[in-house]
Amino acid sequence: MTDTSIATVGHLTVADVRREVDEVSAVISSVIEGKKEAIEIALIALLCGGHVLIEDVPGVGKTKLARALAGAIEGSFHRIQFTPDLLPSDLTGVSIYDQQHGEFSFKPGPIFSHIVVGDEINRASPKTQSALLEAMEEQQVTHDGRTYDLPNPFMVIATANPIEMEGTFPLPEAQRDRFMAQIEMGYPSPESEMAMLDTHARDPLRDIAPATTVTRIAELADVVRGVYVAEGIRRYVVELANFTRKHPAIRLGASPRASLQLLRAAKVTAALAERDFVIPDDVQNLVRVVWSHRLLMSGSTSREQSAEAVLDSALRTVAIPRVAP
Repeated sequence: MTDTSIATVGHLTVADVRREVDEVSAVISSVIEGKKEAIEIALIALLCGGHVLIEDVPGVGKTKLARALAGAIEGSFHRIQFTPDLLPSDLTGVSIYDQQHGEFSFKPGPIFSHIVVGDEINRASPKTQSALLEAMEEQQVTHDGRTYDLPNPFMVIATANPIEMEGTFPLPEAQRDRFMAQIEMGYPSPESEMAMLDTHARDPLRDIAPATTVTRIAELADVVRGVYVAEGIRRYVVELANFTRKHPAIRLGASPRASLQLLRAAKVTAALAERDFVIPDDVQNLVRVVWSHRLLMSGSTSREQSAEAVLDSALRTVAIPRVAP
């Protein structure tokens, strides 16, 4: 293995992944001030076929992040406002009778977009929430016995406002496990907010120029899938997961899906470092953001803080594999 990239798809290499992601990130950063980490995580999720859950206060740019991402890759975008009366068919689509041909035809719903924002997902009923599961996991929708493929790439960015608890339904653990990562936007720094007030008198989304296309993003995702993962790295991820499953403070540890998504995200991180192989640092830098929201604590301590403490302990305890360059 060498420091130069060899993971390729056609003429593309991991160097192309880094270059184009930087260009997309620059476009999004022109709209979202001071949120470099949130933008990076969203792009990692996009390239490894993952989805993002954002739990934060209103007005910090959750939906704007999704719209800017869609604009930067020249992809389709749809925002779905989740409400208690929202039906599964409002997401997936309905059958409409075609009088001219004397048959029913399927009218796709808003889920058939490259970037889908599920706004306040915890305000919808569990039945409607579950309509997202097949789409998020299989990238397809089944309606009246027929299966319809969703666009590629396809990404769900679900938002929830934790301070508004009345009239909400908690997300079941099985659904939280579908999200590759959970991020918090947080309030901007005073400097970033000043810059926003100065430059955003006109909506910057109106002037956004795509940095790439959805076709190229799909090609870059193929390059990422070719990044090499040594057996020692795979075993390291499994041992970290087993640590969470056996920890006395954890009632529900990291699932096999969590292990798989962590490894996929680590491949993206490796590609962004212009490496064609994963190293332990790639795993360590992502384990909190990919696993924290999945761990169900057995005690009464704040779930996010306790989960991160357990993961920090796992990183200190589990032996780090040696991977020869």
